[in-house]
Amino acid sequence: MALEEKREKRSPVTPMMIEEEAALRNGSRGLPPAPWAEAAGPRPRTTERHIAVHKRLVLGFAVSILALLAVTMIAVLLSVRFEECGAAADGGNGSLPGVAARQPPGAGQPPGRPEEQEEARGAEAAVPAEEEEEEEWQRRRELPPWARARLPGHLRPLHYNLMLSIFMENFTFSGEVNVQLEVLNTSRYVVLHAHRMHIEAVRVAEDKLAGGVQVARSFFYPQTQVFVVVLNRSLEVQRSYNLKIIYNALIENELLGFFRSSYVLHGERR
Repeated sequence: MALEEKREKRSPVTPMMIEEEAALRNGSRGLPPAPWAEAAGPRPRTTERHIAVHKRLVLGFAVSILALLAVTMIAVLLSVRFEECGAAADGGNGSLPGVAARQPPGAGQPPGRPEEQEEARGAEAAVPAEEEEEEEWQRRRELPPWARARLPGHLRPLHYNLMLSIFMENFTFSGEVNVQLEVLNTSRYVVLHAHRMHIEAVRVAEDKLAGGVQVARSFFYPQTQVFVVVLNRSLEVQRSYNLKIIYNALIENELLGFFRSSYVLHGERR
């Protein structure tokens, strides 16, 4: 009877009591495991090794940018220098049809000679005459023969006789060409392909039995790279004429025209 009364006085066990007892056994002092367990979990951190790698990447990127800027500046300076040299070498030069050459005028001659000064004055005097003739062709509503994309067809070359003298001590050469021409249509202009050569003399003569034809003037037209010979009178149809041109130029290191090359044999350049 006494045991039954004691059992009735004992308080009933609830689910909350079971959870609290389990928490005390686990050492959590009654706190739920979720909040403090998540707060105490490991967090990712950037190590010293990762910082060093990032610094190297940034340094490499900066060095590449500086190198790119330096290369760009060098390229711009070289292009400007090349354009200046090209502009200085393009003025008043020419070559023959059928003779490949790309050299500046006055080859092998020091600058400032009286001959060059006279030629420069002659070229300046020829500019107004050339402009007048262009205006005349414009009034005709036609392009002058030297401004066309192709050479005019009023002359036909029959034979070339070419002689060259080479000077290896200063890499220059002089030439003389005689071209036999057949006149298909009357004209007082002789237009030849020409570029970057120095013309010394131009002569036009008829057959051996006939006399020469006086040359009024000659000039270069760089837009189409031609050399123009203007005669005092027109050439007659179905006649043969001889065109003689004396010229000189440099032998340069370009793979165009009359150029030079070299090779090394037993350590010696030849």
